[in-house]
Amino acid sequence: MSEGFVIDQGDYGAKSVSNWHDNPPERHWYGLKTSKENQRPIATYRCNRCGYLESYAR
Repeated sequence: MSEGFVIDQGDYGAKSVSNWHDNPPERHWYGLKTSKENQRPIATYRCNRCGYLESYAR
């Protein structure tokens, strides 16, 4: 397992797929420093019977 984080990225009602970012977040005066190379889209699967959710970074 690797440490990482997920960022909420929508501005002004924009919708997009959440991304998982590798490594701990780096805080700067303007927010969090991110890199396109270290991002992976998150896919979430739901059990049709019980509603259980599992998420995976692809």
